[in-house]
Amino acid sequence: MNLFLSKIASSILQIILFATVPFIWWLATARKKQTFAEWIGLKRITGGRKTLTAIIIAIIAFLLSGAFTLYAIKDIETAASEFTGLGAAAIPAIVIYAALNTAFPEELLFRGFILKRLANKFGFVTANIIQALLFGLLHGVLFFSLAGTLKKVLIILFTGVIAWFMGYINEKCSNGSIIPSWIIHTVSNLFSGICAAFLII
Repeated sequence: MNLFLSKIASSILQIILFATVPFIWWLATARKKQTFAEWIGLKRITGGRKTLTAIIIAIIAFLLSGAFTLYAIKDIETAASEFTGLGAAAIPAIVIYAALNTAFPEELLFRGFILKRLANKFGFVTANIIQALLFGLLHGVLFFSLAGTLKKVLIILFTGVIAWFMGYINEKCSNGSIIPSWIIHTVSNLFSGICAAFLII
């Protein structure tokens, strides 16, 4: 229960932290044109079967490649390591961690704010590469002192490629909604949390 409550508290803090700059930017530049939710991409998924297919394919691909990546870095402490060996008792905390502690704030910032603002200035292709590179580098930096060069490169590549695909699915399949990438991101994090909790990898 303590872990669950801790994850709720840290999720609230993370969401506030990651949403502050986008919210201030919206207030200064777009509040008279769009609601914050629309501006950041918190809107209904469109695209029907095309978007659903893209989400399912992305989830399957990322779970398979994620399993390989988790195996390659299994000797390194990750965000999901706090669930190691806790089994079913950790599932409520893992759900909060996966959906609200990591996926939602990161989607707000990277696909909701950075990608959309850069796309307005440089076009989608350049913006998507930049946000994916920043996302990958952020995750690589988190392991800077814990992993060797090869493992850091693997983490940067894996998370960067995921970020690129999530940006593509949001903008090209779902009319700018960040819900698809939030779903994909949440499932990926659920997978890593459950693997840790049940000592699967």
